[in-house]
Amino acid sequence: MHKWMKRPTFSSVIASKLFSRRDIFRLALTSSVATCLPFINTQPSFAARRDVDVIVIGAGISGLAAAHKLKAQGYDVLVLEASTQVGGRLKTDWSLGAPFEVGAGWIHGPEGNPITELAVAVDGNTFVTDDDSFQIFKSDGAPVKKSVIEDKEEELFRLFQQIDDTFDRDQSLEKAMRRISAQASSDPIINWMLSAYTEFDSGGPIEQLSAYYYDEDEAFEGEDVVLTSGYDKILTPLAENVEVLLNHPVELIEYEKGNGASVYANGREFEANFVVCTCPLGVLKHKKIKLEPPLPSKYESRIDRLGMGNVTKIALKFEQAFWPEYVQYFGLMTEEKGRWNYFLNYRTFSDQNILLGVCVGSYAQKVENLSDQEILADALMAVRTMFGSRVPNPIGHIVTKWSKDPFTHGAYSFMKVGSTPADCDGLGDPIADTLVLAGEHTIFKYHGTVHGAYLSGLRAAEQVMELAD
Repeated sequence: MHKWMKRPTFSSVIASKLFSRRDIFRLALTSSVATCLPFINTQPSFAARRDVDVIVIGAGISGLAAAHKLKAQGYDVLVLEASTQVGGRLKTDWSLGAPFEVGAGWIHGPEGNPITELAVAVDGNTFVTDDDSFQIFKSDGAPVKKSVIEDKEEELFRLFQQIDDTFDRDQSLEKAMRRISAQASSDPIINWMLSAYTEFDSGGPIEQLSAYYYDEDEAFEGEDVVLTSGYDKILTPLAENVEVLLNHPVELIEYEKGNGASVYANGREFEANFVVCTCPLGVLKHKKIKLEPPLPSKYESRIDRLGMGNVTKIALKFEQAFWPEYVQYFGLMTEEKGRWNYFLNYRTFSDQNILLGVCVGSYAQKVENLSDQEILADALMAVRTMFGSRVPNPIGHIVTKWSKDPFTHGAYSFMKVGSTPADCDGLGDPIADTLVLAGEHTIFKYHGTVHGAYLSGLRAAEQVMELAD
């Protein structure tokens, strides 16, 4: 503990009889926890209470970035992670013989991107996914000429520009599109693009996306790449020498300006001068963590206004490839918007016969209410529409359900109707000079991205250091 940051211990507060509302609340909760300790699965190497400089909640890339930077500056840091492993929404599954990215899948705009630097540091292998290599099918399986798709893309961009030039008040992108061109909004190719492109990119359904802010964020230059050596490999140097307690979901954060914070997780109390909370927006929306005092109302309003979106993925591994192995992407204009309308072909960068399909928008939420076998059958129906009824059953598959994960409640944030950039950025302002929120939802410029999450963690670390001076 840095001496200039040292607070009076809890026992000294009691001894001096200087009870604040926070101290009384903490004493009562500590007493009730103590009576339950025999039933808690504790780790004997850690005391029931621990005092550090900074507690970081969440061992995703945002939390690890903050912890790593603070640790390098000499701070005593402890990371509390709710799940069984570090990484958060950055998770690679190798069970099919190739890296299936359960969460984040691309480095978006690799030129000058800090994630590229992390990948280089671990000798990560990258592959440029060619957006111009695609084959699109109508809902009945009939192929669509590439020239038609390219013409429709230009039309869609013109419509987006019209929306920007026409409306001064926010509304949903779906509503704005109908008002600009009723004909275009009923065009099956335009509708497919609004889903496969816009809903996938933003994470939210066009019925909820802000027509004003959905595309106002920034991006680094360069064509998107995948990490063929596994995305989560970049976490290794960030986690090095950082103390992480797994299986420690936080139940309560009690904080007070000038008096630090107590964090309760897995039946234990941990104390710190500062707390960096990197919980996803979905967790904040579901109020999974109690705060005492509650977040200021302006923070609660920002959380409510922002949207937490979802993307469902399925990896299908087959005995043999029955599709053109040189084509990067396959698109299907499914009748229900967002339903398995885009597939990534692994054969362009792997020797594994894998197709990775996605559901986006409102359908992502709908499909995750099905069983894994029902999701598999639904995805196979889409694949057979494109490549024929004789497509065999896969020899392996993986399904994601981020909306059902109690530690995420969704994939990534999006700009919902009524939200503004200030809602994202304002969430990153320190609270009571003690609590700092971080994560991709706290940085509008790069929200919904891995690099946004990473940069927000670095920013949070800098804020803590400024507060400590």
